[in-house]
Amino acid sequence: MFILMILPKNISISTDKTLLDIPMIHGFLHQTYWAKDRSLETIQTTIEHSFCFGLYDNKQQIGFARVVSDSSIFAYIMDVFVLDDYRGQGLGKLFMQYILEESLLKNVKKWMLGTRDAHGLYRKLGFTDIQAPELWMQYIRS
Repeated sequence: MFILMILPKNISISTDKTLLDIPMIHGFLHQTYWAKDRSLETIQTTIEHSFCFGLYDNKQQIGFARVVSDSSIFAYIMDVFVLDDYRGQGLGKLFMQYILEESLLKNVKKWMLGTRDAHGLYRKLGFTDIQAPELWMQYIRS
């Protein structure tokens, strides 16, 4: 584990997928507006094919995020969360700072994410509204 900043006592961040508590991740995501319909199998597949980060209090997982990236030009951050009992302590900001500076991703030029309710947090980290949204398109498979 490579730590880029001083984290609060007992708090750590790891990219080791074997440490991830997948049932907890599935349980949390199942309650969100963005991933409520994802099956456990789908979540396992997304983890398998993404660069994943776990946030831990001692060895108990308290947060998760994943990134899909080419490690150079583009990265998309998804499924970011910190458990409710750990919110309001600045851990989300530290977690995101760590992700943005991760050695395999630190040269990525454009980072994207979607959020309904965490704009304030992401703006503190330098994220802005999309410039020229008319250039962006999406395809959603039904």
